[in-house]
Amino acid sequence: MQFRKNATTVNGIEVDLRQLPEPGKQGLILTLEKHVDRDLFHGLCQTLIGNLNGIIDPAAALGVALIHIKRWKAFLVGKRTRVLSTEEVRGLFAELNFLRLLKKKHLSDVQAVEAWCGPDRIHQDFIFGDTAVEVKSISGRDRSIVRVSSEDQLETVSEHLFLNVYRLTEAPDGTPAQSLNELVSAIGHELSDADAIEDYWRKLATYGYVEMREYDNPTFLVSGSVAYRVSDGFPRIVRSALPDGVVDVKYKLQLEKIAPFECSQSDIWGS
Repeated sequence: MQFRKNATTVNGIEVDLRQLPEPGKQGLILTLEKHVDRDLFHGLCQTLIGNLNGIIDPAAALGVALIHIKRWKAFLVGKRTRVLSTEEVRGLFAELNFLRLLKKKHLSDVQAVEAWCGPDRIHQDFIFGDTAVEVKSISGRDRSIVRVSSEDQLETVSEHLFLNVYRLTEAPDGTPAQSLNELVSAIGHELSDADAIEDYWRKLATYGYVEMREYDNPTFLVSGSVAYRVSDGFPRIVRSALPDGVVDVKYKLQLEKIAPFECSQSDIWGS
């Protein structure tokens, strides 16, 4: 009854609950239909094995398995069936840190997740009220340079625009750092509103994330976070000032050159 109520169909994977030869035992059977998708199927199976490890109660085990299968379905529908690049992992890690901070400092669960626009490819990563925030990450070893990937990222119709830069340091094993999988899971457990939880996992799938063992490493420490107010005089290239015919602009910003625009992170909430 539990399986029938919560079962989901996944394109390319048959999901079935069958009676096993051993009396009183049932098995959740996953069957891959196309050999070409074996790498993704292997990732799903690894995720299920890891999350089911130690669960003894059959109903709880089935519930956990079906939840993860539904998340994989949302991921596959997004058609970004690949492992995120190192840069994408760092970018998502930074955005999730800001989401966590926004939820704790300023907004309800629903409002905070709704404000997260990065996965939906809106120009800024977060928009709430009359404020927009673009989140960037740099590694602990990098020079103080951030990459701006379009002429729209630092231009907004919102009254206030901020650039928030996280410095992430890859930490060795045994240090109190977090992997992407751990951070995603921690935020998921912190959310208490059902709509916020559903929207959170949908946006992660849209971003191209689903829990995979590849995201257990590296682990990151947030070694610094700096906010900048993007206002008159801030060095930027924006669509409204581009010569006719110029499109798809990408450029880099030196953080020491925008130091005069540094502000307190509380200015973001205060705006």
